[in-house]
Amino acid sequence: MTPTTTALRTSPPTLALDDRVTGALVGAAVGDALGGPVEGWTPEQITERHGGRVRGIVGPWHGEQWRTARPIAPYHKGDGHVTDDTLMTHALVRVYGTVRDHLDAYDIADHLVPDLISRPRWIPELEAEALPVQRIFLAEKWIVARLHYGHVDPREAGSGNIVNCGAAMYMAPVGLVNAAHPEAAYTEALEVAGAHQSSYGREAAAVFAAAVAAACSPGATPASVVGTALALAKDGTRSAIEAVCEAAVEHSDFESALAPLRAAVAPFDTVGPDYRAPSLGARRPSRLHSIEELPIALGMLLVGDGDYRRTVLGSVNYGRDCDSIATMSGAVAGALHGASAIPADWAATVAGASRLDLHTPALELAAVAREIFVRDTARRRAHESAFAALAGER
Repeated sequence: MTPTTTALRTSPPTLALDDRVTGALVGAAVGDALGGPVEGWTPEQITERHGGRVRGIVGPWHGEQWRTARPIAPYHKGDGHVTDDTLMTHALVRVYGTVRDHLDAYDIADHLVPDLISRPRWIPELEAEALPVQRIFLAEKWIVARLHYGHVDPREAGSGNIVNCGAAMYMAPVGLVNAAHPEAAYTEALEVAGAHQSSYGREAAAVFAAAVAAACSPGATPASVVGTALALAKDGTRSAIEAVCEAAVEHSDFESALAPLRAAVAPFDTVGPDYRAPSLGARRPSRLHSIEELPIALGMLLVGDGDYRRTVLGSVNYGRDCDSIATMSGAVAGALHGASAIPADWAATVAGASRLDLHTPALELAAVAREIFVRDTARRRAHESAFAALAGER
């Protein structure tokens, strides 16, 4: 047996694009649903409420009183219901399905906003059919106000918005259509997110998309994904990722990592220690700060060594904005290892409870990604030919 034959037989198979896209989108939705019922609480409060760490899908924080109990009402968070993170992610997938090419800020104005305000859909947390705009948070409603009613230039519409993870949380599709090309994902996400966010919120959207694209690369590892994120990230976002990931590599269990990761990101997080009572300096533009969610998601990816269950459960039990943290870490871990890495019972429960097809959007996005790659190849060859003529090589 030759060395080449041995290597072919012992090396793990390369995951196909469809598998990675499905892993990322299903992984993001499942992470979102697991984190939703404990969003906004601390690790200590989560342990007290659930008699230990969350290890799977749990019910609403206030049980049957979810309809009226503040600050949760009127949303049924829990029991496998996805939140606005997944609603926005799937909305962006639909935009790609319509445009079938790379997106820009104008596509957000022309396609995403109409989808949010004119097409009723089943909203799991409301247990009713409604317009998506009736569920999304204020920072997402901003794009409707600015683009539909204010007619602001889409490339500048994000300026003035609350600086948060609102754009980053649904940027996984940008990474997936640019699979294995993180630099392109970063650039496209910057353009797309400009309609929604500014400052470190927009930067985080770009870095998250790049991380998803990097996770799709054959042979990618948690360390290589973080390395790519650090190579592209700027300002406070880069510093926060670096600080959190330096702390994360000291831990292989999320239990011991919870406090150190929070301590590492705290200097860059403007929200402050009380998540439900943000500081006066919260969510303002700055080159020094970062959203909390992305650095923690990447940190938990390292703590869990990319294992989907460990990575996402670490993200969920971190608390605070843990549905978005688990959405991001779930997308990256899912892209790394494919759909089979996601516990089938979790995925089935989330799909059933949310009345949501988790797989068809992924297959549709994978098909769009292939179409875009063909177009990119043709465009690149046309440029090569034109440049060669300019350079006198023909």
